[in-house]
Amino acid sequence: MSCAYLLGSGWGSVLSSRGSEMIEVTNEKVAVAREKLKEAQTRQKSYADRHRRALEFQPGEHVFLKVSPTRGVRRFGIKGKLSPRFIGPFEILIAVVKIREDLSYTEEPESILDRQDRVMRNKTIPFVKILWRNHPEREATWETEESIRTSYPHFLP
Repeated sequence: MSCAYLLGSGWGSVLSSRGSEMIEVTNEKVAVAREKLKEAQTRQKSYADRHRRALEFQPGEHVFLKVSPTRGVRRFGIKGKLSPRFIGPFEILIAVVKIREDLSYTEEPESILDRQDRVMRNKTIPFVKILWRNHPEREATWETEESIRTSYPHFLP
C-alpha cells in the first residue's frame, strides 16, 4: 500500500519530468539523424549524377532496351541467370517528342478536326476540336476558339 501511495503522488511527478526529458533527448537525436541522412542522400546523389549523361538517338540507329531485373519472374521464357538483361536490337524510326530536363514538353496543335457552336442562354461560343501533335485522333479535345487564339496565335487564321 505504501508503494502505491508513493507511486501515486511522489514518484509520479519524478517519472513524468524524467519522461519528458527523455522525449526531448530522443527528439533531438532523431533530428540529428535526419540531418545526417539528408547529407548522405545529397552526397550519394551528386556521385550518381556524375555518371549520368543525356542520350540522344538519331533515326536509323539501333538500340537495346534494358529489361528491369525482377527476381523469380520469367523473362521471355528463360528463368534464372540466363534470362536476357537487354532485348533488341530495335531500330529508331523517328524522333517523337522533345522532352525538357524537367520531363515536360510543349503541346502543340496539329490540325482542326471539327468546329461547333455551343449555344448558351444569351450567347454562342465557338468551339474547335484540336488534334494535338504526337497524339492519336481519339485523344483530340474540344477547346474554345478564343483560348486557341490566345495560346497559339499562329495556328488559327
